[in-house]
Amino acid sequence: MQLFEKSESDAEEESQINPDERITNQITDDPMKPHSSNSSGFAPVLRNSRFLILWSGQIFSQLADKVYLVLMIAIIANTFPELKDRASIINPNSAIMIAFTIPAVLFGSLAGVYVNRWSKKGVLVISNLLRGIFVLIIPSLLWLARDFGGGWLNWPAGFFILLGITFLVSTLTQFFAPAEQAIIPLIVKRQHLLPANSLYATTMMASLIVGFAVGEPLLVWADSLLKPLSLDFGKELLVGGSYIVAGLLLILVKAKETKKDLQTTQNHVFRDIWDGVLYLNENRRVRNALIQLIILFSVFATLPVLAVALAERIPDMKPEQFGRLIAAGGVGIGCVAAIIGNLGQRFSHAFLSVTGLLGVSASLVGLSLSTGEQWLALLMTAFLGGFAALVIVPMQTTVQAETPADMRGKVFGLQNNLVNIAISLPLALAGTAEHHFGLRPTLVGLAGIVLLAGIFVWNLSSDRAVKSTKVDKSGR
Repeated sequence: MQLFEKSESDAEEESQINPDERITNQITDDPMKPHSSNSSGFAPVLRNSRFLILWSGQIFSQLADKVYLVLMIAIIANTFPELKDRASIINPNSAIMIAFTIPAVLFGSLAGVYVNRWSKKGVLVISNLLRGIFVLIIPSLLWLARDFGGGWLNWPAGFFILLGITFLVSTLTQFFAPAEQAIIPLIVKRQHLLPANSLYATTMMASLIVGFAVGEPLLVWADSLLKPLSLDFGKELLVGGSYIVAGLLLILVKAKETKKDLQTTQNHVFRDIWDGVLYLNENRRVRNALIQLIILFSVFATLPVLAVALAERIPDMKPEQFGRLIAAGGVGIGCVAAIIGNLGQRFSHAFLSVTGLLGVSASLVGLSLSTGEQWLALLMTAFLGGFAALVIVPMQTTVQAETPADMRGKVFGLQNNLVNIAISLPLALAGTAEHHFGLRPTLVGLAGIVLLAGIFVWNLSSDRAVKSTKVDKSGR
């Protein structure tokens, strides 16, 4: 299958590349030092046709990901309105959320192991095409299941079909996520990874805002386009079609992936997962970067829950308008990520991450004091997102740059798994903490955790700087 092999044109193109450029991703430099400014900004990345194709595919895939759950909720409301009366047993929307979350916890590391063995491009293409097909066949499956009787809890068979499709789509997403991160260093030079990740972070936040703010109007608009044709699957066509378009675009990506970039030894999958754990234990830079990412994503996991409580306390806001706060955080991340892409190479990754952690801590404290004014709450949430970008973008770049090609799938799979597990715990505890201790103490407690992380990173960076100075003076 050509997706899993390097084409002759790719091999010919790679043979014309300077040998020094082939090993760029294997060279490690001191993360305390900023990159040279002669290749800074988005311009070199935007001139990279391989990255532009990958980025275009990401736009469609991320849009489909963020609107997918909105689609499921809309289908449940329109197709199974009787389920509202049974929400006291198990909320059908919550059941969909659980079906979407379970694969992230179960298969994150496992998917990373197989991504390490397979062509990254092949995984990206096939995972998108399959997700698109699964979404597109939903109307047909629901039509076939309409005559089946009720199942468990007397819920209609069609609802269980939606649960199964959601589980499959989420499982494929676990393969897509590490492959996406692992392929970026194969098509982008090391010195351009920071602006590349900035563009990715900006796109991710933009798709998040679209999902929260205009996901439902988009689905309604898609349905209205097909109504003159007496067709009633515009919503599925929009989401499934976005996945399909992403897969077709990614076929065009020319990744410089060779056999050296793939794991050829077929160890037991759990042995490969353990190898990833051992690598993180031995590589302090990558391990510390992952710790910071996990802390940041854990804090953001609590934001939807705490945003509802915050909206209840703001006089001119309603609880159901909490999405404004989420969107403000996304705007902050997107704006600062774009700035990092242009100017970030002038600063060390350690400086950016420490600044970001301290800023996130201060923003959480500011958010705890903003219960009286909507504009202040929105501003503090935007600051929270902006400072978070100062950590997320350079730390993700560090993980990509410092991880060898044959370990990327394992490491990114572990990252995906750890982040999803780390997100689940705060998401479950945030509401309980707010109920028992109050909103303000909960936000201040989160600020204290992030502050401790910032102090830890600062001390670690200072120790490395001292050691580096001693080495330079000794000439060794």
